[in-house]
Amino acid sequence: MSVKPTAVLICPGRGTYNKGELGTLHQTHGNHPLIAQWDALRRDQGQASLSDLDGAERFSAAKHTTGDNASALIYACSFLDAEAARQSHDIRAVAGNSLGWYIALAAGGGTTALNGLTVVNTMGTLMHHHGQGGQVLYPFVDGNWQAIEGEEDRLNALVLQINAKADHTLAISIHLGGMLVVAGNEAGLVAFEKAVATDPDRKALRLPNHAAFHTSLMGDVAQMGRNALSDDLFQDPEIPLIDGRGAIWNPRSCDLTALRRYTLGHQITESYDFTASVQSAARNFAPERFVITGPGTTLGGAVAQALIAIKWQGIDSKEAFMARQATNPLIVSMGREDQRALVV
Repeated sequence: MSVKPTAVLICPGRGTYNKGELGTLHQTHGNHPLIAQWDALRRDQGQASLSDLDGAERFSAAKHTTGDNASALIYACSFLDAEAARQSHDIRAVAGNSLGWYIALAAGGGTTALNGLTVVNTMGTLMHHHGQGGQVLYPFVDGNWQAIEGEEDRLNALVLQINAKADHTLAISIHLGGMLVVAGNEAGLVAFEKAVATDPDRKALRLPNHAAFHTSLMGDVAQMGRNALSDDLFQDPEIPLIDGRGAIWNPRSCDLTALRRYTLGHQITESYDFTASVQSAARNFAPERFVITGPGTTLGGAVAQALIAIKWQGIDSKEAFMARQATNPLIVSMGREDQRALVV
């Protein structure tokens, strides 16, 4: 009898369902019965079904990347990937990046598959209609994924300096491996982009259709979410959940009131430390693999960079990471066809 490899599941956030992912839900999961249930839930809310969005003839940024649609599409693809991964791997914990926290909550049993979509659908729609500001992504590592000395501290200081200016709002939104996601109002974002534009080797990337997630600008949205989402949507998880602070929510000892408070409070208005989440997963569960659910393939680098930062299993650079991947993959991205075969 074969022994399943141990793994920590990692669920992706916004920006992972793009033109190349159109059709992914049905290509990878066919007519899974949950899709019909999710479609019915969406239609009851007067929204386009996941089947119609995923089955569109062509990708539309105006339609597929908005919070009300993108969040639900990503949730569906990721949740069903997580379900598939549980068949082939011994899942020791579940984590996620930003939106991925809601998905991890459902994948780990902290809410049901249907209630999880209710949470995602509600928060994605609120973000779409009431979210303010935007996000910019910027790296502080070199081409070998090693931290540039003093650069992260410099960027943190720059963010504080800009935020102190009149009519400027800026904060660290996400610690994303070797990158920082900064968020704020337009004045704050433009000031940051101008300040870092002098480096020819690194470029700031404005994230389309993103609000200032994980900052105080989301305070109103968080309150609307608490008003809309009841306590009974949350339940004791089946698998440990690792949140955006690196804190672990364990089965049979989970304070559900605190879990809801974090999910619809701190998680929305305070910085999300995905790096700490990955490092907590490594140190506390030491999995044989980190399995990243689809859709998309953009999160692998951030996970690797988070592990490189603590020299996990001696991996201290992109070069060392790629050598490890070639012989015994530590990170498996289900959005990549070649790596998906290691899971499904």
